[in-house]
Amino acid sequence: MKMNVKTGDNVLVITGKDKGKTGKVMQVIASDNKVVVENVNIVTKHQKPRSQQDKGGKIQKTAPIEASNVLVVCPNCNKATRVAHAEVAGKKVRSCKKCGASLDKEFVKASKKEAKKTEAKKTVKKASELKGATLKQAEAPVKEENVEKKPAAKKTTSSTTKKSTTAKKVSE
Repeated sequence: MKMNVKTGDNVLVITGKDKGKTGKVMQVIASDNKVVVENVNIVTKHQKPRSQQDKGGKIQKTAPIEASNVLVVCPNCNKATRVAHAEVAGKKVRSCKKCGASLDKEFVKASKKEAKKTEAKKTVKKASELKGATLKQAEAPVKEENVEKKPAAKKTTSSTTKKSTTAKKVSE
């Protein structure tokens, strides 16, 4: 199975006992769809001494976690993101869903240029839409409506209604 997480990626744990922790991927186990992240999912193993020179004791080590429980952290925007795939220079490259930057180190420069171009196009498009909206608003005739104000109705408070009901009961 093809995995979106590679060795050396910075990832954010999104579920489990270590939720919210970030770390570097030390090992990828593709057959089990698991990853080993440094300082995440630390387990304690009790080791028995095998000879008189060996010491036994508690050993702490990192255990693998499910790859679906981590999100790759984009080096460009520093946000946890899902992985998209794009084609740069004829090769399939992992890219950030949020900013469009490449997650593969050898294609970072090329994808940054593409991301800037797409962002520039978006800002130009938004600016043109805003200019168009202001022109339409300026061209539209201003309508003035005479609004008649109605006198406000008197509000009764709950204390006056309670007094009147108790007065009725007493008079009966």
